[in-house]
Amino acid sequence: MLSSETISPQSAIAPWKIKLLYDGQCPLCLREVRFLQKRDAGRGIVAFIDIADLDYDPADHGGIEFAEAMGRIHALLPDGSILRDVAVFRRIYEELGMGWVYAATQWPLIGAIADQLYRVWATLRFFLTGRPSLETIVAERQVQLDLKAGRCRLNR
Repeated sequence: MLSSETISPQSAIAPWKIKLLYDGQCPLCLREVRFLQKRDAGRGIVAFIDIADLDYDPADHGGIEFAEAMGRIHALLPDGSILRDVAVFRRIYEELGMGWVYAATQWPLIGAIADQLYRVWATLRFFLTGRPSLETIVAERQVQLDLKAGRCRLNR
């Protein structure tokens, strides 16, 4: 039997095929996540990670810091690879048996247009969903984390 020291985290077999980092405070993001969860149907193909949760720890998710994850969509693969932007949707839909939805984004011209449209969406999504700016959200999160840490110290 191998000791745990001889197995790297990347070589351990993950129970999921893709880990989606999503903003649980974004109403449109939640709508997409709910749809994907229904398609996953409890099979565990997709691990859904809410980055808005105060317990989100970048160390557990490819080192992707909160602000980076909040700025654009990310996913991780079991080998430690990180996907961003439209590639995330393409891979998730493929894993859930709906690859045809994003198949055309693999073509160079359509892929470039889709990536550009996603970048515009990522930039505008806070405004379009009636939320504060990314900078404000990051600052508010830090305040919440500081308060949480303070409460933890007071309870000891």
